[in-house]
Amino acid sequence: MRPQSLVFAALCAVMLAVPVFAHHSHNNYQTSEFTQIEGTVKEIHFLNPHSWVYLEVKNPQGEAELWALEATGPRGLENRGITKETLKVGERAKVRCHRMRDNSTGCLLGFLTPMHGDSARGHGVEKEWD
Repeated sequence: MRPQSLVFAALCAVMLAVPVFAHHSHNNYQTSEFTQIEGTVKEIHFLNPHSWVYLEVKNPQGEAELWALEATGPRGLENRGITKETLKVGERAKVRCHRMRDNSTGCLLGFLTPMHGDSARGHGVEKEWD
């Protein structure tokens, strides 16, 4: 193989890898502190590269707000013992998460505690989701 081909192949590999590193940045979140919220699950999406939980939360005025909670992908959740049976739409959950820097209703999901009453599915057991 010619040296120019090796250099070209190496540059292509680096260019493909750089977006992967940039993708996993947590710069949008206030990672120095946790926000605690509790609400009802409206949607759950086990997707790659990130899973999402949408939680309806009452704000201080008593109005419902929809929070988007970003978690790790399905394989990462599975490695932590979290399955599609752990939490379902309509169930309650307590969350500790890193809030968006702009204070919008979004979080990097750190820990989630299901509050559905089923001990076989982990009721009251906090697990890491990121």
